[in-house]
Amino acid sequence: MSRLILILVCLLCTTVSMAASTKGTGSAGACPPGGLKDVYFGEALYHAFQGDWFESIARLDTELGQHRGLDEPALDSLYPHVDQAKFDVGDFEIGYRMHLRAGRAITAVIEGKVGEESRNEAIYRLARLYFQKDQPEDALHAVERIQGKVPEKIRDDLEFLRAQIFMAGGRFGEATRILKELQGAKSLQGFAGYNLGISLLQEGKEQDGRQSLDRTGQIVSGDPATQAIRDKSNLVLGYKLLDENAGANAKLVLDRVRLLGPFSNKALLGSGWADANQGEFERALVPWSILAKREVTDSAVQEALLALPFAYGKLKVYGRSAVLYGQALDSFGKEIDKLGASITSVQEGKFLQALAREELKQDSDWVVKLRNLPQAPETYYLLELMAAHDFQESLKNYLDLNELRKKLQVWEGDLDAFEEMIQQRRAYYQPLLPETDQAFKQLDSQIRLRLEQRNRIEKRLHAMLVAPRPDYLATGEERIAREELARIELALGASGAAVPDPLNERIDRLRGVLSWNIATQYHQRLTDTYQDLANLNQEVDRLKQQYNSFVRTRQAATQSYEGYDDVIRRQRVLIASAREKVMALLPRQGKVLEIMAVNELTKRRARLEQFQVTARFAIADSYDRANKAQAQKRVGQ
Repeated sequence: MSRLILILVCLLCTTVSMAASTKGTGSAGACPPGGLKDVYFGEALYHAFQGDWFESIARLDTELGQHRGLDEPALDSLYPHVDQAKFDVGDFEIGYRMHLRAGRAITAVIEGKVGEESRNEAIYRLARLYFQKDQPEDALHAVERIQGKVPEKIRDDLEFLRAQIFMAGGRFGEATRILKELQGAKSLQGFAGYNLGISLLQEGKEQDGRQSLDRTGQIVSGDPATQAIRDKSNLVLGYKLLDENAGANAKLVLDRVRLLGPFSNKALLGSGWADANQGEFERALVPWSILAKREVTDSAVQEALLALPFAYGKLKVYGRSAVLYGQALDSFGKEIDKLGASITSVQEGKFLQALAREELKQDSDWVVKLRNLPQAPETYYLLELMAAHDFQESLKNYLDLNELRKKLQVWEGDLDAFEEMIQQRRAYYQPLLPETDQAFKQLDSQIRLRLEQRNRIEKRLHAMLVAPRPDYLATGEERIAREELARIELALGASGAAVPDPLNERIDRLRGVLSWNIATQYHQRLTDTYQDLANLNQEVDRLKQQYNSFVRTRQAATQSYEGYDDVIRRQRVLIASAREKVMALLPRQGKVLEIMAVNELTKRRARLEQFQVTARFAIADSYDRANKAQAQKRVGQ
């Protein structure tokens, strides 16, 4: 499994590296040039590439914690990636919106002993974090700390961030200067031009700002993000021209917006009003007719339902106008009923239940599919609610808390599984260890005795190099022969009779032969003894390895079930404490979410009720005009 994850991560690293080179993304999660060497770091990257920030943080935090506790961290497989891992854990925390922890993690890297490029990259990430938290002043102070060489991969992104910080601080002149230099950056295609146009407009340079938005609105690209910013540029410029009653130019710009893009509804609505401002009501019918057939929950579509009969009225087609006003009135009534049902459903908690449906989250478009749930009126206007930043953040917080609640439940089950595994190991090893320990003690005593004998022999041999002792190297037979001669002499002396000279000569001659052999063969025997000692040392080393192996195995067997009780108990306490906090925060966050949803839905209902009143007056006026037209026609006949 680990090898499979490592292969997948390597493949993903290749893909992300290619994407980073073309899109100018940050280096978070990018694989090092030397390749990935730590599979657990790779597993964290794997989860990060899937957008599963919680899992990536949990795994990378664990891996970094274990790395810090090592006696020799340089031998750890994470060591070549440790600097990048410290960067990445901050980026993953940003992805999970843990801004406080992410800031501390990145700040620690900045203040550590790192290279100039690494330090500047960390400062850039910290500045980006501050800007995302709507703290432009802190972001500016961080950017001003960047000195020296900046990594090529973030150079354009850094300047773009600097320009955004200046725009947030009202320093549009400085932002304009930077954005002009970024017009050729491929990774910022469209975004630099759009922001330049907005900056120029805020600076008071109307003509230059419009030209920049116009150029951005004509970019040709197949990238979805660039296409979206192109549409937004056309929409902003088109509505600005529309407010200035430049209907012809507004029409030209708004018609550039794609019909299936995220800004298409507002563009169609504005395109119709551009024709209407020029008195071209018949041409205004085209975009408004297209828009009126789209999803009625969209505010632009609802406005088009009133604009369409208005155009027919201007064309004096009063009958058609009255019919369309009637249809709009019916549609508004149904939507008001839906909104009422949605508000009631949200207040009953069904909205939160719909958000927690697991089968929807298997699809990246689960939010869109929520509106199609049967008997779930609380989701009809969800997409519009999701457009609000505050609502999105509150929704994410609720979903994260809900996921964390499930994680804590899973972890409690994991602890139960661990305890069961430990019990099974204890039941298996404990009956085996006493007999094994007894045999090991006997073997241990024998090994210790032999080691003492071997050490004594080695000590004697070393001493014989300085003071030769040939008698120490006598063979067993020679020692027996000496003892026999000594015994014979002792026996002869004990009898009290005189020992014949020939017998004494024979004893002396035999003793002399033994001494001669030992003395003449001393050097060879000493060499052979050293060789035997070397062979003995090899056997002793082998025994030591077996001994150490047994000790490690014995310790591993014992440690597989001992010492975990306190750890598991502490983890249970931590999980219980975290679960208590989550269970307290989850309903509060859900309540905040419900209040925001109800407030937004109430505003939408009030707007539709106003449209409903307008439609009633308009339908009455259309019928009156239609009756007058028919009366005039009869009089004319």
